[in-house]
Amino acid sequence: MDTLSYKTISANKENANTEWFVIDAEGQRLGRLASNVAKLVRGKHKANFTPHANCGDKVIVINADKIELTGAKWDNKTYIRYTGYPGGQRTATAKEVMEKNPIALVERAVKGMLPKNTLGRDIYRNNLYVVAGNEHKHEAQKPKTIKLEDIK
Repeated sequence: MDTLSYKTISANKENANTEWFVIDAEGQRLGRLASNVAKLVRGKHKANFTPHANCGDKVIVINADKIELTGAKWDNKTYIRYTGYPGGQRTATAKEVMEKNPIALVERAVKGMLPKNTLGRDIYRNNLYVVAGNEHKHEAQKPKTIKLEDIK
């Protein structure tokens, strides 16, 4: 029996075929958008997904300032951060975060769906690009435009 034909191929950063995608966030719900983007940047949609390697695709999210939240989440959803000093816990509503930094909502939602270790930080830093407007600086990579409905 030929045992070489039964080898399991494990993807790594060097041999993972990464692609570039553009997703338009205009009119999309924040949670659904973030879960699909997290799936793409992690690489879970690929047949050669390897849990311990960064084998995901590069994703550019445009129009992050036109994201939607349902219900009263603009006023009720709070984001908590800590300054590092005693009594330094600060809270902000989703509306306040959107006014100050529109890309922070999408970035924080996707980051929360990634692993909480060095792999997750590497994926977040290298595979996710969020811009508030319609223009991005990655035209040289020739990214493909995809819709959220096409992601399985």
